[in-house]
Amino acid sequence: MTEWPDLAALELLVGVDDHGSLGAAARAADIAQPNASRSLRRLERQLGAGLVRRGRAGSSLTPEGTVVAHWAREALADVRGLLDAAGALRVERHAELTVAASMTVAEHLIPRWLGRFRAVRDDVQIQLQVHNSMQVCDAVADGRVHVGFVEGPTVPDGLHSVEVARDRLVVVVAPEHPWVRRRRPVTVAELAATPLVVREQGSGTRRTLDLALEEYDRPAPLLELGSGAAVRTSVLSGVGPAVLSTLAVADHLTSRELRSIDVEGLDLARTLRAVWRPPRALAGPAGELVRMIVRTRVP
Repeated sequence: MTEWPDLAALELLVGVDDHGSLGAAARAADIAQPNASRSLRRLERQLGAGLVRRGRAGSSLTPEGTVVAHWAREALADVRGLLDAAGALRVERHAELTVAASMTVAEHLIPRWLGRFRAVRDDVQIQLQVHNSMQVCDAVADGRVHVGFVEGPTVPDGLHSVEVARDRLVVVVAPEHPWVRRRRPVTVAELAATPLVVREQGSGTRRTLDLALEEYDRPAPLLELGSGAAVRTSVLSGVGPAVLSTLAVADHLTSRELRSIDVEGLDLARTLRAVWRPPRALAGPAGELVRMIVRTRVP
């Protein structure tokens, strides 16, 4: 079997033709001239022809060397094309995954989910956007993200969804609030009649609360804020009661910085969902992420 010629030697041969001397070709290839000379002699032995005419004035190509240099240019061009194609394949393997998550999910669940996903798919470049649930659904529907995670009670028509976690909203107050000292539970009607610190319209938390109290006339909110963290801080400051995810207040309830208030007959359990555009079978990294979450979620 014929031994394949060394590509670096072919580049040197072409370099002699381009630059007019072996020394210049060696410098262009960043090779020491003695090494370049040895490489070309080895190529001449392989091909059985003298390729470079060496003299005191420098080096030039023989007629045979000129012909081989012409062929070498074509071979090197093909190799560069191969390398460019391989480079494109490497870029394609670095797939992109754009995720949108509602505030509660982004603050308390997404870091753990994406951390587990990166442990098995470190070739995927992940971008995370944080919105309220309505904005997440809009981003999914418009094709701006591959998959979204929402906490609202409903999913818009035209989107597919799957349950990824469960959550519950609770009424929380500061320790000094009068409801803490009550001996009987607060009623749904009393909660509905009380001005609350609430999330903004479009939030899944706000939507769940509004649906639960939709039969009642309600006063204007004390404050309307853009994140669960801001609502929690307002309650800690004694501004008033709020309804928040257990994910957002678990530590503060444990430390008793906040108190949970029972509301008779009120169930604020909810489902957290992944949402995406058709088709029903979610493919690619987004599908892998969702399947991993579903597979490992706590029932």
